[in-house]
Amino acid sequence: MEPTATAIVLAAGGVLLLVAAVASPFSQRLGVPALLLFVLLGMVAGSEGIGGIPFEDYALAFRLGSVALVCILFDAGLNTPLADLRRVALPAGLLATVSVVLTAMVVAAVAAFLGLPTPLALVVGAVVSSTDAAAVFSVLRSGGIRLREPARSILEVESGLNDPMAVILTTLTTEVIIGARAIGLGTLADLATQLGVGALGGLVFGVLGRVLLRSVRLPAGGLYPVLTVAIAFTAFGLTTLVGGSGFLAVYLAAIVLASDRLPYRAGVRRVHDALAWLAQLSMFLMLGLLVFPSRLYSVASTGLLLAGVLALVARPLGVLLPLLLIPLAHRDRVFIAWVGLRGAVPIILATYPVLRGMPHAEQVFDLVFFVTLVSCIIPGGTVVRLARRLGLAEPITPTPPASIELVSLRDYPGEFVWYSVDHASAVAGALLRELPLPEGSVVTLVVRDDQVVIPRGDTRLEDRDHVCVLVTPEDRWLLDLLFGRAED
Repeated sequence: MEPTATAIVLAAGGVLLLVAAVASPFSQRLGVPALLLFVLLGMVAGSEGIGGIPFEDYALAFRLGSVALVCILFDAGLNTPLADLRRVALPAGLLATVSVVLTAMVVAAVAAFLGLPTPLALVVGAVVSSTDAAAVFSVLRSGGIRLREPARSILEVESGLNDPMAVILTTLTTEVIIGARAIGLGTLADLATQLGVGALGGLVFGVLGRVLLRSVRLPAGGLYPVLTVAIAFTAFGLTTLVGGSGFLAVYLAAIVLASDRLPYRAGVRRVHDALAWLAQLSMFLMLGLLVFPSRLYSVASTGLLLAGVLALVARPLGVLLPLLLIPLAHRDRVFIAWVGLRGAVPIILATYPVLRGMPHAEQVFDLVFFVTLVSCIIPGGTVVRLARRLGLAEPITPTPPASIELVSLRDYPGEFVWYSVDHASAVAGALLRELPLPEGSVVTLVVRDDQVVIPRGDTRLEDRDHVCVLVTPEDRWLLDLLFGRAED
């Protein structure tokens, strides 16, 4: 590529990312996931929009989308506590497998009934079968609420596990349709193998990553995120090469990795959070550039019907039937069944049939694109209201205006945890010397409004104070009981 062409591409990409990042608060005000805004921005900048940027490379979109999904799943795994995975493994596992299959079957049956050729209907069902918890939680955050447990953990873990299942279903269905694979017991065995090898690969690479991070001493803190990125890419690549689900391996490896003490934990998480955001922004913009708005009109009627079936029939049926086996409150079942929002993964998967040369695959892509956008609006626009009505919403604690991190090449058994004080807190109005802090724990900083208060024994905690405490992992639960839930 010539220097001038490279400069044009980089400038266009930089402007699009800049506009997308600056415009992201508008998605919160509108109460819809950022996905919708970013994709629409890509459409405006595309070949049929005012930007006029030509882009129709499905192969590049699929490969870059896969890399982006690796970054997103690894970041999700780093922020999923191993205790949460163990606690909700059964319901989340059922939703990520049984629910995905049931959803795909219902959508495929309705699509065929609406006149779509059976091969296309099967692929559409497989592609739209996975959900995106990030879309749900972005809407909840924009509404100023946090979802109560166990619904929150179930949705988070389900979304991390069901993406690999949707990938497997889409690839197997496409291969069968184009004649590259024969349908039969071997197909089911291949599905089980991919899941089993993927899970084993995630555990293996997670444990090896923990050993590596504990044993190596790097000269600079900035090299530790390089190691974790390398672990993510290696887990995906090698697991895929031996016939497993690389996406499942990446997610589980990150969970196992984060369950141990990470050097520069806060810095590593910030880097991966930034990579995940960059991946999402780039992916959404690229998918927006890839679509041709003029082609959406031809699939609008079918897309609206399928989106309605997906939200009102397929997702509820796919959730409520498996969860009958789980002792769960009715309100949790109802909420989980309704908020199955779709994200960028279905759109990325819709490029695979095109890449494999399946006949009329562009129609699948356009239809999936339309269904995904509609699902962002409805039920996306009702998530906050439903959470409040069902009593599953709790207010988000204010974000502390400061941060503290222990930066060291050594592994110290302690972490800085922020707590917010409100009038109902047990510590409200108490002096610091009166707090029954565990041995080895200490209050390191108090932030009050825009002022930093030096913590002393006679410092009295007030409503809306942000308190930073250095505490060991073993005593963390005692601090949680004393102050309440830690800030995110």
